[in-house]
Amino acid sequence: MPTSLIRDASPAEFIQTYRANADVLCAELSAGLLAPQAVTSPKYLYDALGSKLFEAICELPEYYPTRTEAGIFNAYLGEIAQAAGVGATLIDLGAGNCAKAARLFSTLQPAQYVPVDVSVDFLRDTVGHLRQRFPHIEMTGLGLDFSSALDLPDAVRRDKRLFFYPGSSIGNFTPDEALAFFHRLRAACDTDGGLLIGVDLIKDKAILDAAYDDALGVTAAFNLNLLLHLNQLLGADFNVRDWRHLGFFNLEKSRIEMYLEARADLTVTWPGAQRRFLAGERIHTENSYKYAAQTFVNLLAQAGFGDARLWTDARGWFAVIHARAV
Repeated sequence: MPTSLIRDASPAEFIQTYRANADVLCAELSAGLLAPQAVTSPKYLYDALGSKLFEAICELPEYYPTRTEAGIFNAYLGEIAQAAGVGATLIDLGAGNCAKAARLFSTLQPAQYVPVDVSVDFLRDTVGHLRQRFPHIEMTGLGLDFSSALDLPDAVRRDKRLFFYPGSSIGNFTPDEALAFFHRLRAACDTDGGLLIGVDLIKDKAILDAAYDDALGVTAAFNLNLLLHLNQLLGADFNVRDWRHLGFFNLEKSRIEMYLEARADLTVTWPGAQRRFLAGERIHTENSYKYAAQTFVNLLAQAGFGDARLWTDARGWFAVIHARAV
């Protein structure tokens, strides 16, 4: 990953420490597609169109996490602010359209807002518009991939770092990967830092299945768009019409699994490689782990986050947790 910083002259500072290395990216994608169980990282779901489709998913009646989490913040924001403290360096991981963090500004009153996302162009535009709405808040957008490393530039204040990771995006990590991720966050905090995170809780399988396979097919479009992104990134010749979306809860592994399944025997080619997919063969595109609340708090404690405060909705479907660096 290049270490040079790319800045623009917009009112909100934007720092890009990530530029995809085409050779490394193609090697990663090719290795995943050629694996016995074909797989791609969920980060490739979020190109410009994928990010917009995910915004649409969040409005679906079946997709409860966004509105349930928002309801928790609405009901308990005063308590959450008391636990997290005001005037923090609010570091918004996987910020997307920044809407979730923006709703907290009036109460948390961050000294600096640092949205972070790998979808660089989408984030750059979003931060520019957000700065016009909140000119009194210092903003530093970061275009970087934090999935395997967290190298924050000097422009990010060190004091009172509050990492914000809503939406249960942590579910995309396996529990072992989540623990390693929390260790990285803890290492980036001084003793006055903390974490504010949303986590989806275990619930009835039918509710979970519907949330990831909605009646309108928006989640299917989101998943299938990955193929168009792969065509662009890898020079592949995927035909979207040859594939179907699958999304369901695996009770044994306590996770949602998303796949793209070949509708018939087919061959996909890209520079230097090809793969024959048989009808019914799948590409594994995403996991979303669901947790028991105490299991998740224990995971945070293993990484050095303690004094956890937890807020849930009335049905116990979702939790917002604040924990301090200890």
